[in-house]
Amino acid sequence: MDIVVCGAGKLGETLCRDLCAEDHHVVVIDVNKKRIEQMVNTVDLSGVVGNGALLEIQLEAGVATCDIFIAVTPDDEVNIIAAITAKKIGARYVVARVRSPEYSLQMNFLRESLGITLMINPDLVAARAIENMMHFPQALGVDSFNDGRLYIVDIELPLNSVFDGMSLREIGRQHGNVLVGIIERNASVMIPRGDVVLQSSDRLYLTGLPSEIRAFCHKDMPRIKRPQSALIVGGGRVTRYLLPRLEKMQMHVKVIEQNEARADLLAGDFPRVEVIWADGTDQEILREERLHHYDAVIALTGVDEENILISIYAYHEGVAKTITKVNRTNLLKLLSNVGLQSIITPHRLIADHIIRFVRSTENTEGADIDAFYRLSGGRVEVFQFHITNTSAVCDKPLYQIKMKSGVLILCIIRDDEILFPAGNDEIRVGDDVLVVTTRPDFRNITDILE
Repeated sequence: MDIVVCGAGKLGETLCRDLCAEDHHVVVIDVNKKRIEQMVNTVDLSGVVGNGALLEIQLEAGVATCDIFIAVTPDDEVNIIAAITAKKIGARYVVARVRSPEYSLQMNFLRESLGITLMINPDLVAARAIENMMHFPQALGVDSFNDGRLYIVDIELPLNSVFDGMSLREIGRQHGNVLVGIIERNASVMIPRGDVVLQSSDRLYLTGLPSEIRAFCHKDMPRIKRPQSALIVGGGRVTRYLLPRLEKMQMHVKVIEQNEARADLLAGDFPRVEVIWADGTDQEILREERLHHYDAVIALTGVDEENILISIYAYHEGVAKTITKVNRTNLLKLLSNVGLQSIITPHRLIADHIIRFVRSTENTEGADIDAFYRLSGGRVEVFQFHITNTSAVCDKPLYQIKMKSGVLILCIIRDDEILFPAGNDEIRVGDDVLVVTTRPDFRNITDILE
């Protein structure tokens, strides 16, 4: 597909690399000539220097004949204008990143009236991800499917785990319909069979209903309970989207924000939240605000290094749950076993969302990608396929279907029922099918076949 990306920041670069890796023809637009030159030299793409909202720049980049135009500059207004212009001159689909809370309130209106196919807000998506982690406090990461009815929860088995030395077949369905879909052990990742024996420190990706996943986790980590209080360091956009969600959970929340105007605004908009105007990176301040008394500490400043240090400090002070916003994930490669737990990377969340959208536009063989996530550092992909037409996987027992290695059907969603399938179950038209694979670049349910 011909894809034009407007904006060469962190998100733009991630998108370009992912799209080029999937053999799309990509053109990137940015006002920064040096940035364009760097990307052209390291990624197999073309570049155009200029303002991507201008008609002449879009024509030079081939927007009029492209399949997808994606606007991800730092400026909401530029993204909206660029997307409208791209649609008017012929782009088949247009996507715009919009971060302002004011615009987020009227996204449906903007999509319908201006012809923008997809509008996406990384800060809102990050807030939802953090909310999910509050519901699963043992989790290092949480992804939801089927409007929140089904989850994939990433946990690490503790030392002396009750499951250490047990095979998946032995564990079976003792804890409800909880399926171990992925095991990450040392530097390797596997989609396990029933004879795989679990070990302490294994990282498991569990699929199932929320209540049953919680019961499974509680069996192994009974001391970790759902947080009743949270200290947030940083009062930016993610915090603004997160606070109403934590209030609905009836959590006691305190925010430390070093910008006085922003702190005053948050205090006025959220009167039930305690907002402190102070430097949340100062350990003295954190001690004064009794950081160690909180069930969770969420580091959401605009500086990755500060967020990492805040979370490490909280961990060593005995805080049970830390969540850290990190945009430059290469920093994490330098750190191991230092106490970092859940990591939120907004641009990675949005890149995966857009890649899912791109893949769904390519489907012509009877299935649509309704959800898509990368797990285990991008080595595993999880898809939710919606079956719209009969194909080679339909209307036959699963045991008769010859699937590729490194592929597992996690569940089948049929109407209001969630099936954790056995060999005699079938896939039918109208089903949603959740598939996990270590093989890259699935676009259709039939890709699971040998």
